[in-house]
Amino acid sequence: MSAVAPQLPADFDAIEAGTTATSAVKGRIRVPWRFLGNRALFYLFTLWAAITINFFLPRLMKGDAVSAYLARNRNVSPEAAEALRALLGLDADTSLWQQYIEYWSHLLQGDLGISLLHGMRPVTEVVGQSLIWTVALVGFATLLAFTIGTVGGAIVGWRRGSRLDLLIPITTFFSTIPYFWLGLLAIAVFSVALGWFPIGKAYGVGVVPEWSWEFIGDVIHHGFLPAATIILASLGGWMLGMRNMMLTVLDEDYVTVAQAKGMPNDRVLWRYAARNAVLPQIQSFALALGFIVGGTIVMEVVFSYPGVGKLLLDATNAKDYALMQGVFLVITLSVLLANLLADVAYAFLDPRTRQTEA
Repeated sequence: MSAVAPQLPADFDAIEAGTTATSAVKGRIRVPWRFLGNRALFYLFTLWAAITINFFLPRLMKGDAVSAYLARNRNVSPEAAEALRALLGLDADTSLWQQYIEYWSHLLQGDLGISLLHGMRPVTEVVGQSLIWTVALVGFATLLAFTIGTVGGAIVGWRRGSRLDLLIPITTFFSTIPYFWLGLLAIAVFSVALGWFPIGKAYGVGVVPEWSWEFIGDVIHHGFLPAATIILASLGGWMLGMRNMMLTVLDEDYVTVAQAKGMPNDRVLWRYAARNAVLPQIQSFALALGFIVGGTIVMEVVFSYPGVGKLLLDATNAKDYALMQGVFLVITLSVLLANLLADVAYAFLDPRTRQTEA
């Protein structure tokens, strides 16, 4: 007795649904729990290793935070210096293992210590204030560069052989220029010569930080030039990567079949070609989001921007262990979280992940 084939809807599209008929009939996506669980365990182990390295690495440096603090403040008595070492857990009576256990104990309670560089303020408060500026500026610029580059690369790849191909060498040229040179050139032209934008800082002198249109406009005015240089420096990579993936995807059979069925070009471009070509871009975008926090030292130094990158540089020069560990921890968490989100997106966008588990 022959099996009866399942009845598919009249508007069923085999190209769009995929090759697995059972998944097309059920009309739902199977959640790859095993894959997600394995990735979560991997990231938990990576987080433990990163936090452990984060603890030991500053202590391998010559000197300590108290010695650097005493070099800047020579009027501190020896008794006060010993009290500071005891407060920071750096006294000679505390072993390195005890410091490690205490560090984990404070970390699990959300206590990252105090910063000597910023007048004994909590590290969470200092890092939080700088993190807002970094995420607002670099996060927005990275998202905008990714969107423009991905959409532009898809269009250039779709219209291969046209004049739009000139956009690839032009944008790639700016990506090859060292960022600090691009930033200094932008300052020299648009700030010094033309006077259109401020040279640096996040807002003007005398402006009170508050939720007002005057303050927001001043922040946008100060942040336009560094944001524009970030977009210009990274746009070529996004556009070139998406364009190359589009050239690969356009030779696939499902794109050819979709065009042979007479589908509109816009639908073939965005729902078939670009949808599959964007998968490698997602992983790269996740890495870019993760390094938003720590990869902006050069930009913030060039433009004197009060972000996490400049904060890390100042903390390293001052040997402020607690502040260095706090910044490193934020960078580590952002990178791991961004990669975890990319893996989750892959699991739902790429059917091969679900087929592997099945």
